[in-house]
Amino acid sequence: MKNLRIVFMGTPEFAVTILKTLVETNYNIVGVITAPDKPAGRGRKLNESAVKEYAKSQGLHIMQPTNLKNEHFIEELKSLKANLQIVVAFRMLPQIVWQLPKYGTFNLHASLLPDYRGAAPINWAIINGETKTGVSTFFIDEKIDTGEIILQETVLIDPKEDAGSLHDKLMHAGSQLVLETIKLIETNKISTKAQPLEDETKTAFKLHRENCKIDWNDSLHHIYNKIRGLSPYPAAWTYLKNDTDTLDVKIYASIIEEELHAFSIGQIISTKKQLKVAVTGGFINIKEIKLPGKRKMDVKSLLNGYKFHESAKML
Repeated sequence: MKNLRIVFMGTPEFAVTILKTLVETNYNIVGVITAPDKPAGRGRKLNESAVKEYAKSQGLHIMQPTNLKNEHFIEELKSLKANLQIVVAFRMLPQIVWQLPKYGTFNLHASLLPDYRGAAPINWAIINGETKTGVSTFFIDEKIDTGEIILQETVLIDPKEDAGSLHDKLMHAGSQLVLETIKLIETNKISTKAQPLEDETKTAFKLHRENCKIDWNDSLHHIYNKIRGLSPYPAAWTYLKNDTDTLDVKIYASIIEEELHAFSIGQIISTKKQLKVAVTGGFINIKEIKLPGKRKMDVKSLLNGYKFHESAKML
């Protein structure tokens, strides 16, 4: 049985659950590396990462390098004498860092690699209408998400779930997969398989304003999947033209109504209780929406005080 000294690297909430599992399983975490504090909000107050907050609460040694090749950081990392590094939702590591520990550096990725390599695997699996995804552990190499796979676990995607609920399912599945991976390393039973060199792999592109915009000319199911795949963050958005106003609105939840109709694409049909948008093959029935300067709200609350012009449409 190997005596492990672990350095953990991660930043968001997803990574906290895995770190917490390691701490509660009594693994020796000799250091935690996370992103530098960032100014946030109106007061530009420095905001600590979710991983830093948890690591502080456990009295763990924390490092927040801006440059992962900085010689002072490398020396500090070496001084911890870690023999295993675990990476969850962090940035790309230089070779000098990932090659350091005796037993290697492995990453937990929220997809069934080689599919959905990249920054937003949870979102794109739903946007693309997948019925299953999963989690993978793999040893890091010089490219992004291409290293040899250690373990994988499949997770089913419910047809109605959004990125938020899938995030939580993958987070818990990932915690168990990390534990299983560590046990294999501890007992010297590790075996890996190279990722297939496929040209047809699906990519988890970084999300930005343009690829989060709804195209109302798209198919009914594609629009529905995009809305749930981007909810609750960063959220699908669109322009709402209402009389003389053109507003930038976010849509968080919807249901599909398949129906032949004669309405124009993007036309809004509103009643006292419903807000529907006409698309090819039916309607997107909006359930949660956010107008500029307002909080996110359910559509019934919106319709209590907001009036749609008869010519209103989504652009």
